[in-house]
Amino acid sequence: MHKVTSFSIFVLFAVAAASAHADLPDFTQLVEKNGPSVVNVTAMQGEADSASKQSDDGDDEDDQQSMPDILRRFFGPGAPGMPPGGHPRIGGESLGSGFIISADGYILTNNHVVSGAEKVIVRLSDRRELDAKVVGSDDKSDVALLKVNATGLPAVAIGDSSKLKPGQWVVAIGSPFAMDHSVTHGVVSYVGRSSNGRGEQYVPFIQTDVPINRGNSGGPLFNLDGQVVGINSQIYSNTGGYMGVSFSVPINLAMNTVEQLKTTGHVARGMIGVQIQNVSREAATSLGLPQVRGALVNSVSPGGAAEKAGVKVQDVILAYNGQPVDQSSDLPLLVGNTRPGVMAQVQVYRDGKTMTVPITVGELPSDKATLASLTTGGGGAATRKSNALGLAVEDITGEQRKELGLKDQNGVVVSKVGGAAQRTGLQAGDIVLMVGRQPVRSSLDFTAAVKDVKPGDSIMLLVKRNDATQFVTIAVPKGKNG
Repeated sequence: MHKVTSFSIFVLFAVAAASAHADLPDFTQLVEKNGPSVVNVTAMQGEADSASKQSDDGDDEDDQQSMPDILRRFFGPGAPGMPPGGHPRIGGESLGSGFIISADGYILTNNHVVSGAEKVIVRLSDRRELDAKVVGSDDKSDVALLKVNATGLPAVAIGDSSKLKPGQWVVAIGSPFAMDHSVTHGVVSYVGRSSNGRGEQYVPFIQTDVPINRGNSGGPLFNLDGQVVGINSQIYSNTGGYMGVSFSVPINLAMNTVEQLKTTGHVARGMIGVQIQNVSREAATSLGLPQVRGALVNSVSPGGAAEKAGVKVQDVILAYNGQPVDQSSDLPLLVGNTRPGVMAQVQVYRDGKTMTVPITVGELPSDKATLASLTTGGGGAATRKSNALGLAVEDITGEQRKELGLKDQNGVVVSKVGGAAQRTGLQAGDIVLMVGRQPVRSSLDFTAAVKDVKPGDSIMLLVKRNDATQFVTIAVPKGKNG
């Protein structure tokens, strides 16, 4: 029998430790090579701009109380409202990161780092400080292109973000809390993560677990080949600090933005003119949709590309140019990154059938953050009628129409919610525009449209609340009558 000695155990542990160490990546060469290409970006704003910037980024106390879990964009210790080193600062100054993309002085950073700045200063790794010009910026992709008057600068190598896969190692270099050239690392957690933030529905974010903090914004995200694959932009947090989830703008999208900013000064995005929502399980059942997936169309912009192509309210978009649309947030990413004027093939589900609709993509106006808007309404004498759904509705008077800004004749106002309808989140004051595919112009229309609904049935209502329209599916439980 072989005798196990303490020495042999030590050797086994040493071998195991050496083997484990050999499997871990060494980032030293990557950092030594690319560190000089990473810069600090200081953006100086006036008092008024500072106050609005702090509010916009959700860093004030009220925002943190009302929105406990949000995507946060970060500035450095000189950020508006944050005293650097414990001392107050006159005016507003935000600190972020950036990286050099060409030897002649072009630099990439985040739009939110330099937005509204009166002056931008870039500090290089050799401690030189240079005034930077904002060549152009795009708030929807959160990308800004800077230019400094210098040559022979060390530029990064640009990678291909489309090749990223979950589990791959990535490295960030930046200036969290003004600590220059700090290195953090992690893995890619997800690629193509969509965001419902304002104007951010056009960015397929790279999600990682790389620690990102104030001052990291605008810095590069590297793969193990030392190529930039993303721009560090946001974190998900309910405390204001890093909680293990961070987001980067894919470099492929960023470089496309750069080329457009250089050539035209703005970024053109596609638009087809629909307002959409996710398909719920109840909606899928009501529509006869085999799977709970797709983007449910609840509004079609008059005169828009989708209307011209024949897209209708209550259609479900399942694919766009061969790319599946599993949830509504997938569609803006695909449409927004399509060049205006291109013919797109859109797969649509309608009345139990799937069809392909060719749509000539329009251009998203630069001053709009949504794909479409719709105003509808109704009118008539006030009446009230309950039904199996648990809804009581009233006609909309002429005076109410004016107050609500309604123009068309469709719609009844919800006066009471109970029964099955109460479980959907409907509220008194909501306006019902359609029952199924049938427009309702009065409470009598509504009563006629729902009179045959029985226990076990489900029905879809198109509802307007404030400036948004959305389909709501009401399922009447079996054995109960509203």
